[in-house]
Parts: sequence; structure tokens; C-alpha cells
Amino acid sequence: MYRYQEWRDGIHNFNDHMLITLHLCIVLRTSVQTHHSVSGAIEVLEQTENKTFPKKATILHAYMHFEAMTSHNYLFSCYKCGYYPPVVVMDLHRKGVFNMPGKQQNKQIMMIERKVMIFFNTMPKSAGGRKNPFVVAPSYTNWAPWIGPKTRKADTVCNTEHEKFHAPRQATEMADLQMTEERLQDALINLKVDMVRNLCKQCGLDSKGSKMDLILRLRDEMKNRSSYDKIFEKVWGASGGWAVVMCPCAVVYSIKFNLRAESPRDYADILLSWKHFPNIAIYDFARGLATHTNLREPETLPFRPHEGRLAEVTTDNLHLAGEGKLKVSLPWLKTKKTDTDANCHPITGTSDHYTLYDVFHERNTKDARDSLRRIGLVPELAGWVNSQCAEQLFSDMRKNNYFLNTLTPSEHIFMTRNILHHHNTKCNDKTKASIQKVVGKDVQLKLDHNGQIVIGQLIKLFILSVV
Repeated sequence: MYRYQEWRDGIHNFNDHMLITLHLCIVLRTSVQTHHSVSGAIEVLEQTENKTFPKKATILHAYMHFEAMTSHNYLFSCYKCGYYPPVVVMDLHRKGVFNMPGKQQNKQIMMIERKVMIFFNTMPKSAGGRKNPFVVAPSYTNWAPWIGPKTRKADTVCNTEHEKFHAPRQATEMADLQMTEERLQDALINLKVDMVRNLCKQCGLDSKGSKMDLILRLRDEMKNRSSYDKIFEKVWGASGGWAVVMCPCAVVYSIKFNLRAESPRDYADILLSWKHFPNIAIYDFARGLATHTNLREPETLPFRPHEGRLAEVTTDNLHLAGEGKLKVSLPWLKTKKTDTDANCHPITGTSDHYTLYDVFHERNTKDARDSLRRIGLVPELAGWVNSQCAEQLFSDMRKNNYFLNTLTPSEHIFMTRNILHHHNTKCNDKTKASIQKVVGKDVQLKLDHNGQIVIGQLIKLFILSVV
């Protein structure tokens, strides 16, 4: 038995029996970043070299061990927006984790909760057969979202996911169910007719007729909470996918792997764990997020004024907003307030917090008051903020589902977080290179106390808007 760990020789020791070159580790990293599985990359090498490699699962663990041993900071922050972005975009990648056959979902979700291990625990035992001292027993108290160390207020973060199916809803939060049904109906439309027909049978409904007839029956059935849960799990899987909070520059700040179906609670957990609450939160169910979060913190009301709307709910404001004539200027998005508020955001100087609909979903809501939650009402946001950056990330990440969804939950979480880390690094390197091109290679760039890139002693880099 020996323990060889001489990085200078270009060798990574995985388990005292398999040694893998650092060059191959980098090749595997590049493969994963370009949507190729580790097993696929190894198969290419086997056929090219006409050699038989060790088991692909062992090489996968060796690669993940290499990434775990690498000095990644997992900072999850943007050079432009800093550690505390004033504007965030939130969305859910529904097909990213734990896909299972519908008939086994209720049984297997409990198996997942028992089997799941967090982040770096990819092997239950060490190579020598000894018990892994770093195993964390799976439970809701250990299943936390990942938030960058500079962004979160503490190393202990919120996770109230266990309350999704146990805590009774307050009357003021019942609107959440109605809107979530609308989102679920959109997903039902995208299903094949055979799946919709089988879902009707499972709910004891008539399975005859057109696809639209079936969806209408399911819509009526979803008014019953237990039926709604059954349909939700069938459509979106036993787990709730993974939720992200991003800045408009497409850098991921927080990620939460849901054990249960997604709800505004997941994003409230993340935002309430941040050191500084963002001023603008863009989400496809803005009203539900504002209602739930304010009920969680009634003494401070995180989303205010106007319950996170851009203006007071009056007949005149609703009329002007409906016609697209209402404009609400938020100048602190461009220049920090001179006379800052108490408990203000460090970048904007204001304590106002709004939650708005993304452009794609702002017309879906049936509540007239939600017309005051449109991005287009704010001149500083209209035409600038990319509210679809999360969808663009998910479109890219879907290319990885074919191998990520075959991994165990712990492997999936580790690989996804690592992929997103490299995604963030690539975005930041691109930003830095574009700025360096303007100011010159000899000009030193660094991060200020808010995590924003600056030149020398300047408080903020004036060329960011030009770039």
C-alpha cells in the first residue's frame, strides 16, 4: 500500500491502484464541458488506441476525485454584478434530475431521500474498504442549496422544503395553487397524448376523447390537492428538478436540487439566505413568490413597497400599465443613491425590493394587478436585462441530461455543480478579456469589496456599460 500524490509529475492517484494522468483529467473535463460523457470519451480513446481501459464507472469516480481535489473556489459570482447582484433571474430546470417511471415515483422518491449523499460523497467507502468518515446522513436538514461563500449570509442556509406537503396553506397564499396549475397545464400540453391518457386513467378519469378533452378533465381534477400532487409528479418527475438564481450576465449564483416539486418556497429559501436581498427578482410566478416570502417574514416584508409591485394598485395605474403607458424609473439601477436608505443594498443604496415576471410569462397571468410587475415598465431594465438567460442555460444543460440523469443523486449533484462552476468561470473570463481589450493589457484589474471588477482604486469600472 502506498499513497502517491506528486502533482508535479503530472499524475493523479485515485485510489492507490489507479493512476491517471493530469492531461487525461483535463481531456475529460473538456469533454464534459462540451456535453460529452466520461464513458463516451473513454470509448473514443479505447477505439483509437485499440486498448481496453478499466471500468468506465471507476474512471468516472477517478475524474470526480480529481475535480474534488482541485482548488476550485466555487465562488458563484459575476465580475460585473459582484457578490450581491441587484437584479436576479430565477427559473427551474425541470428535467435535470431523478427521472423515474411514473408508477414507481411515490416509492422511489423515499428511496432517493434515503440514498442521497451531498456533494463530495461519491463513494460510500474508501478504496481500502474503510468506512468513509465524511458521509453525511441524508435528510432535509442536510439537503441545502448551494450559495457562493461571499453571497450567503452564513454557512447555514434556509431549507424549508419539508413543509411543502405538511404545512397548511394560509388563505392569502391560496393563489399560489391556481397559478401553479396554469404552469402545469402548459407542461401537460407538451406531453404525448398516450401519456395524458394514462394519467387520466391513474386519476380515475374518462380516458376517451381528444388530447384537449383529456387536459380539460385533468385541469378540473387538479383542484383537488392530492390529485394535483399526483399529476405534478407524473409530469415533472418525483423530484422537482433544480432551481437556479442567476444574474442577467448568465452567471449562476445559487442552485437548489429539489426533492419535492418546485414552488416559490425554494427561491424564498435561497434569497432569505443571501447576505443582501436583491432589489429586482425576475421569476415566472412573481406574485406567488412575493406572497410566500412576505408571509415568511411578516415583520420585515422582504418585497416592498406595494408587495413587490412597481406601483400602487390603483385604477389609473392599472389602466396605464395595461396600455403600456406607465413608466416607473428606478435610477439607482444605474447610479447608486446618494442618500442611501437604512438596510440598503450595497450597490444600489436602496431598500426597495420588487419581484417581476419574465417577458415570456408576463402575459400568462389572469390577475390584473400583475400588470404592475412587468419588466417593460422600468426604462432602466427594458431592452437591457436578459430575463431569458436561465432558459438559455437550461437549453445548454439539456445536452448533458443523457449522462447526468443516469448518475446517482450524489454524483449528479457534484457533476452539475462542477459544470456550472466552469460555466461561471468561462463567463467571467470572457468579461475580463473584453474589458482588458479596452483598457489595455498593462492595466491591472481586480475585484473591490463588493466583488465587482475595477481598475486600480476606482470604485466602479466606468467602461462596463460600454462593453
